[in-house]
Amino acid sequence: MPPEPTGPPRIPPPRPAAEDCGHWPGALDAGIPAPRRPGAGPVDPPAAVPGPPPAAPGPEPTPEPAAESAPEPAAEPAPEPPPRPAAVPRPPSHDLLRSLLGAWALTACSPEETAAVEDHLNECNSCAEEALRLREAVGLLHSEHSLDLDPLLRSRVLAGCLGRRPARIPVPGWAAAYDAEAARLDALLRDMGEAEWRAPVRLKWFDGQRLTGRDTTVGGVIGHLMVVDGLIAASLGLPDPLGAPAPGSPSARTEAYWRTGPGAVHGAEPPGSVRELWREQGHALVRTVSFAGRGVSDLDVPYGDFTLPLCDAFLDRAFACWVHAGDIAEAVDYPYEPPASAHLKAMIDLCARLLPGTLAERRRAGLAAPPRQLVAAGSPGRTLHLEVEGIGGGDWYIPLDSPAALASPEEEVAHIALDGEAFYQLAAGHVPPAEAAAGQSGDIEAIRDVLYATASLSRL
Repeated sequence: MPPEPTGPPRIPPPRPAAEDCGHWPGALDAGIPAPRRPGAGPVDPPAAVPGPPPAAPGPEPTPEPAAESAPEPAAEPAPEPPPRPAAVPRPPSHDLLRSLLGAWALTACSPEETAAVEDHLNECNSCAEEALRLREAVGLLHSEHSLDLDPLLRSRVLAGCLGRRPARIPVPGWAAAYDAEAARLDALLRDMGEAEWRAPVRLKWFDGQRLTGRDTTVGGVIGHLMVVDGLIAASLGLPDPLGAPAPGSPSARTEAYWRTGPGAVHGAEPPGSVRELWREQGHALVRTVSFAGRGVSDLDVPYGDFTLPLCDAFLDRAFACWVHAGDIAEAVDYPYEPPASAHLKAMIDLCARLLPGTLAERRRAGLAAPPRQLVAAGSPGRTLHLEVEGIGGGDWYIPLDSPAALASPEEEVAHIALDGEAFYQLAAGHVPPAEAAAGQSGDIEAIRDVLYATASLSRL
């Protein structure tokens, strides 16, 4: 058994305060070399055994004097390790760059992200195509044009769909203009509030001798359209909105509705409620003639003092929708575009075909000059050349001496040229015939009679 030591006990040196400290506390005084890092090179003197892991930071303990021992030679300072090379950043992944395309299109990326995305677009075709689509979409957000839907959007979409696959029960061509114009007017009415439904509207027409008008509201205009459309509904066996018995002329029906109709002028119901009734009736009219077949187009529709074939009655109601939609748009300060070219031409053609009969009615009333020639039915007589310029325009030859006479370009005695807007304003009764902007040549009396007959096509 070894003998017990007789001197004072040896006290171990204290722990270092931090791992990167060059010496142990108190080691310099005691001559104890600092521990060397692994791999720092050959060690001449034996390295001191490292102590336990450093304790939590706290007050530095007071070093105690080390036991007396023989001084050891001082260790050489350890050489500094070579600097590590800087880490090269990994390029962003494809998925990350693709997720930044939306922000890049909105110019919301940082400069570093923008550079990374644009470098990636030079290498990735799919992301480049997506970025182009996003940039075009951003352009729509800053469009200088109105973002309201184009009123002709519905007709164009339907035309495209029917061009790819025709409807099983197609709408007859002569009813397509009414279907489109009613839909355009309905789009104008869809978002109106109660105040707009009560907005004042001035209806204007030519009574045969002078311009006249009537004040109503937006609701009153739609009620007027509904009860006149009821003439077609009654002819097809559908319910008449006025019930039975009902007046036969458009003006009498309108006055009756304005006196008693719900929500038109002074009704207790909301003024916008008439829109649903009018639109439901319009759908029923189009649906009925679509299922009825070809022979229904020749069915007579009574208008009080005159009758129209069903096909012409639908064109007449399409023209009324366009005219009164313009009246409403003017009242609520909203832009409204003209009909599609094919529909507009069909409406102008109807007006041109009605002019000989209207001119004959004015002669019987003493409002037009008598015919210059007596012609038999089907024989050529004097002819006026009506030229309408612009969208939907064309050339029409109007017989002047008899509605049954054949119009012949060889018998032309006068020529009237109007643009589409001027003809619309004249046929709608919005401008006096004497003030209609028109190019004129030939028989002045014949020109005057035809201009007045065109204005007389308008009515309440």
